[in-house]
Amino acid sequence: MHQPIPEYNPSGVGQANGNLFGLPCDRNSANLIIFPVPWEVTVSYGAGTANGPQQILDASPQLDLFDFDNPDGWKQGIFMQEIPPDILEKNTYYRAQAAKIIQRLEAGKSLLESPDLTSVLNEINQACANVNNWLFQQCQQAIDSGKQVAVIGGDHSSPLGLFQAQAEKYASLGYDFGILHIDAHADLRNAYEGFEFSHASIMFNAMKIPQISKLVQVGLRDICQEEVDIINNSHGRIVAYYDTKNQQEMYAGKTWLDLCREIISHLPEYVHISFDIDGLDPKLCPNTGTPVPGGLELEQSFCLLRELVNSDRKIIGFDLCEVGDAEWDGNVGARIVLKLANLMNLSNKIQ
Repeated sequence: MHQPIPEYNPSGVGQANGNLFGLPCDRNSANLIIFPVPWEVTVSYGAGTANGPQQILDASPQLDLFDFDNPDGWKQGIFMQEIPPDILEKNTYYRAQAAKIIQRLEAGKSLLESPDLTSVLNEINQACANVNNWLFQQCQQAIDSGKQVAVIGGDHSSPLGLFQAQAEKYASLGYDFGILHIDAHADLRNAYEGFEFSHASIMFNAMKIPQISKLVQVGLRDICQEEVDIINNSHGRIVAYYDTKNQQEMYAGKTWLDLCREIISHLPEYVHISFDIDGLDPKLCPNTGTPVPGGLELEQSFCLLRELVNSDRKIIGFDLCEVGDAEWDGNVGARIVLKLANLMNLSNKIQ
């Protein structure tokens, strides 16, 4: 378990000490361990999210730490592991290789005509599997030592290893858990563009994990027929709240607060929050990989998360993904991480 943070003035000047928010924590003293995953090998549109963790880290010390939901939330101790340089280096290499495959597919050509690219695809899928396994081991070790765990991507393929570590823990306890998924996209494609661990396939892969009993998706507004069919044929395991429908209901007089409570009602007691920043209005994430007009305001997303805590459900982990490689994106991303950390801490204090 975590140790008390040494004497610290949360109203003082934020220190660029290499840790998130300038907090004086290390792995031992922190309650929450955040693993950065600088990986975006399979992105299919804009790149740059591999540098999202660095942008969030750089922006974070200038945030004020007082939180109206959890004023002492910072006292839990929040520590981000070093951004792994080897994964960042491999990302650069494999991203260039994946681009060749994507370009060929976008030209309407088949990989079957290019045996060399087929072998490259297999190599990329193995590299992605290796990153997933690395994260699984890191998260498993942290969870076993009593820490709370979160992930900062990277593209949205990043948190799969965390899902798997959570599943192993909760299976041993006889529990299941749900995912509250904020995103413009459903991410339910089966091996999109041939990439088994595509950023567009994270929830398809998550649904292979039996301990995940429910997936509730919010903000969806860029989705294909195949994904709609998967949702409709999931027998209630996947519940989608499409942005267009949400907006239409609010135009007719339904409040966002009522919608939030309805959304939360579908979730089990234990919940992981998977937050793709492109679920927000693009003004808040202009450099994300696949921005889509529309989406949530930041405070709307916080209202949803707040209602999750108010319902006495427990947040067991979170990920924030697809933060773009720019200061403003990192600024917004840092605020989301702080809110997620504080609400997770609060949800586990409420009995």
